[in-house]
Amino acid sequence: MGPNLIALAIPGFFAGMLLELGVAKAKGRKVYRLGAAMGDMGCGIAQQLTSLVFATAVIGASYAWLYEHRWWTLPTSWLPWVAAVTGVELAYYWWHRLSHEVNLLWAAHVVHHHSEDYNLAVALRQSVTTWATSMPFYLPLALLGVPTFHFAVILSLSTLYQFWIHTELIPRLGFLEKWLNTPSLHRVHHAINPQYLDKNHAGTFSVLDRLFGTYLPQTEPCVYGTTRPINSFNPLWAQVETYVDLFRLAARAPTWRWGSPWRCSSRPA
Repeated sequence: MGPNLIALAIPGFFAGMLLELGVAKAKGRKVYRLGAAMGDMGCGIAQQLTSLVFATAVIGASYAWLYEHRWWTLPTSWLPWVAAVTGVELAYYWWHRLSHEVNLLWAAHVVHHHSEDYNLAVALRQSVTTWATSMPFYLPLALLGVPTFHFAVILSLSTLYQFWIHTELIPRLGFLEKWLNTPSLHRVHHAINPQYLDKNHAGTFSVLDRLFGTYLPQTEPCVYGTTRPINSFNPLWAQVETYVDLFRLAARAPTWRWGSPWRCSSRPA
């Protein structure tokens, strides 16, 4: 499908966490707890192993097949890159936003939000099922003519960009926040302060949040985690906890029609 830039960047992730730890110590701040950080990295390892075994093969094969049956071919050498950047950003935004509004999608995404700390290790805290929930949002790009290689590179770069925004040590960045996702904007996204819930869903370009009405700058300190804490550092339990709760609710529901417990309005877990 394309180069696995995420796997190649793993040494850089650990270097970044060590740098963050050193800067925090120099500032007299404590940004890491051992149990929480180990849980974050455990989720990241599980997610990467799953990606290697299932996600890359399934998404890669599906995307390549759809691209072979694309509706049209994009002309010129630069237009596919523009389409890839635009398409990946839009697909990510709507997958991310709906993952905060639909419980079935939230059950996968919640893993990333469990942490009550906010540091670079949290960027690695991912669900093993995210690939399955995000795939329907990305595959249409193949039919629209975004080549497989271009898609893989831009998606990887978007993921890599989002690593550095998971820190409390970088302050607000002024006018850049009107256009780019920043640590301050993403702190808002991870916060459970009532006014911050379900804001700032963009991956790289915050202009999408401004366009779709979910943009909110940080105005007060953030409280992190989920509104119903998981109270566990176990990375395996984190992967399934919300699915278990969701199907318990579904079993008690009087009907399987669309509605509760399948939809949520403000991060139910």
